[in-house]
Amino acid sequence: MASRRAGVSVPMAPLLLLLLLGPPPAVSHGGKYSREKNEPPPPPASREPGEEFRMEKLNQLWEKARRLHLSPVKLAELHADLKMQERDELSLKKLKAEGLDQDGEKEASLVRNLNVILARYGLDGRKDAQVVHSNALAGDTQDDGLGDPRLEKLWHKAKTSGKFSPEELAKLWREFLHHRDKVHEYNVLLDTLSRAEEAYNNAISPVDPSHGKADDLYDRHRELKAKLHSIHQGLDRLRKVSHQGYGAAAEFEEPRVIDLWDLAQTANFTKKELESFREELKHFEAKIEKHNHYQKQLEISHEKLKHVERVGSQEHVSRNREKYVLLEEKTKELGYKVRKHLQDLSSRVSRARHNEL
Repeated sequence: MASRRAGVSVPMAPLLLLLLLGPPPAVSHGGKYSREKNEPPPPPASREPGEEFRMEKLNQLWEKARRLHLSPVKLAELHADLKMQERDELSLKKLKAEGLDQDGEKEASLVRNLNVILARYGLDGRKDAQVVHSNALAGDTQDDGLGDPRLEKLWHKAKTSGKFSPEELAKLWREFLHHRDKVHEYNVLLDTLSRAEEAYNNAISPVDPSHGKADDLYDRHRELKAKLHSIHQGLDRLRKVSHQGYGAAAEFEEPRVIDLWDLAQTANFTKKELESFREELKHFEAKIEKHNHYQKQLEISHEKLKHVERVGSQEHVSRNREKYVLLEEKTKELGYKVRKHLQDLSSRVSRARHNEL
């Protein structure tokens, strides 16, 4: 039997190997500039719970958020934020493997960013954070509180002034919410910095001045100072708009774009660079508007699905659930792209402002 098998193997070996191995596998990983190397793949619609992210700690946060019954829009926004966090943490892991980020500055920045995400969506376990974001469960309607008497007073004045159309009031409300979130983010970062300073002061000794840590604290103070300046600018703008209404010559409408444009005008850009940045902001605003459209459609689809689940047939439920899943995935994808674009634009402005110092 052995000799017979050996006799056949000589002429037929290549054919047998091809039949046993099957067709060659498709190449799934490109070079270092491929999409797989630079962006996390979008999650398939059929993922099981716990498989949304490559990092286990982010999966745990995602499952916690789902248990909190956040609105579909808030869940989609959280998904985009966690995707950005995952991308940056995987990038940090590669840097550390190459012996970079020895001072831990990038790692500390990512820890601070994750703390902001936890607070933003009420995932840090703090009662005050849960109160701030309980309003988000209902989609931040205009009957919800803003958490600041000054903002409440300005909003009431604007609502009762008669100077705003319904569309302009909706636009102004987005600006108020954006300002509220900025203040909350600032408070989270301030609290994180205070704890870091306390730990630094307890650990410091005359023999080991820890210059690296001191430099990191200085950079974080500078970051906080810039955020506080942006908050003051934003409050001044809200005061002005609430009293006077929107002027016909408004450059942009989206709060995040308005912030970037205000910062860009005081940065070290040439006239040509500033004009180029303005055009890019217009594209960015269009991307945000598209994302907002999908968010609204997602909410509508969610409400319709809940209604159909109560009174519809199984076929009707299945059809609406399929539509909802598709809208959810598209909203997540657009949210990630908006977050990434915002990060890129913010970094450009930040570099230009630092070059000015």
